[in-house]
Amino acid sequence: MARTAARPAGYALVRAGRGSFLVHRRGAAVAAGLVLLLAAACLTYLCVGKTCTAPGEALKVLFGQPSAEEFTVGTARLPRMTVGLLAGAAFGVAGALIQTVARNPLASPDVIGVSQGASALTVGAMTFGVTSYAALPYVSVAGGLLAAALVYAFAWRGGLQATRFVLIGIGFAVALRSVTHLFLTKGDYLVAQQAKVWMTGSLNARGWDEAAPLAWTLLLLAPFVCWAARAQRTVSMDDDTATALGVRLGRVRVGLALLGVVLASVATGAAGPVDFVALLAPQIARRMTRTAQIPLLCSALVGSVLVVVADLLARKLFEPTELPVGVLTAAVGAPYLIWLIARGRTGGKA
Repeated sequence: MARTAARPAGYALVRAGRGSFLVHRRGAAVAAGLVLLLAAACLTYLCVGKTCTAPGEALKVLFGQPSAEEFTVGTARLPRMTVGLLAGAAFGVAGALIQTVARNPLASPDVIGVSQGASALTVGAMTFGVTSYAALPYVSVAGGLLAAALVYAFAWRGGLQATRFVLIGIGFAVALRSVTHLFLTKGDYLVAQQAKVWMTGSLNARGWDEAAPLAWTLLLLAPFVCWAARAQRTVSMDDDTATALGVRLGRVRVGLALLGVVLASVATGAAGPVDFVALLAPQIARRMTRTAQIPLLCSALVGSVLVVVADLLARKLFEPTELPVGVLTAAVGAPYLIWLIARGRTGGKA
């Protein structure tokens, strides 16, 4: 009689051709529910505005059929929503990766200085004449990588202790915000006003010029995200066990952190520093799925839902005044951050 391998509780074996893989049942159900929720949020986003559009007309535009609402839905709302959806997914995955490496729920890109580094260099570029939204994501990546390298260098003391890593990151975040404000005082008034709006994390005036580079970047990084989903398991082990299994923990952690920084920086360049999405999305996803590791797919979906819903509310709550989406995400994320700190949840060595 053939023996079958033991299967972890809560997992189902799915066969695909000659191969097979394990799927977490609850995680798959949560992901399916999040997809439906995101679809409903996107359809509502396309239908609601200064003038309301029938869902049928919005769907016609989505599927390329002639519609009287082509301009309202296809030109004014769809590109902006796409930027928010993609940026939210990127922030969600970036937060999950950095929290996994640091083993600390406080370690998100906008808390440890990565987003502030991207913002500082981007605002500096805008101050000196680089105002093309198409070029800003590349500048943001450079700023985010530089900030992450500085935080890592100062936090390393024979190991990466989570508390020290977060505290040094917060210190760099404060310093980089000061640098950003210095650039604002030195720049042209109109450019400074444009930069201030960008710094709050606003999707206003975002279009296909921002959505296309972000989409291509996420597509190119997709294979690395798939690798990261598998590599998370080894990083979550204790160091002795992982080393005994032949895992090069140092390289894996650097790879995961680098991927998270690039995702956060690209999203910041496209949508601005939308605060606390990278902090909230992974923890919400983990609590929903109840998995040992932070689920990357669910983190991406939660991030997209947060940004799309927040931007919809930002457009409608105080109409005709339109709030930046970052204002609403910060209003939710800041109390959550205070709650995490109050609980005293700090990790050990990463």
